[in-house]
Amino acid sequence: MTDASEPLEVWCAGEEWCPITTTASVIGKKWHPVLVHRLLEHGPSGFNELKESVDGISSKVLSDSLEDLQEHGLVDREVISEQPFRVQYSLTERGSSLEAVIDAMAEWGKAHLTEPSDDAAQQA
Repeated sequence: MTDASEPLEVWCAGEEWCPITTTASVIGKKWHPVLVHRLLEHGPSGFNELKESVDGISSKVLSDSLEDLQEHGLVDREVISEQPFRVQYSLTERGSSLEAVIDAMAEWGKAHLTEPSDDAAQQA
């Protein structure tokens, strides 16, 4: 797991786009920004709470996504109780620092996306 105080490793060449590809590699997976958003919005949450708040995510994908976010130092996992076994996920300082990025994604989506028409929904 990456220490949240250590810089993330940059894996590309080219000063202009390295920070963008590094950020995209961390939050560019389908569910990562959604999970960060939910934790920003609701604070520390248990696994089942997150699963309920993210419509359409499977338990396996949620587990893998949370593990990946932990490895990048964005999410902490704390065992709350052993019997019954409960864990709670929360954002690290690094994870919380993504708030402006997540807010910008939401604003862009509000400005540029619309609900599908009934015809498009039936064809899908």
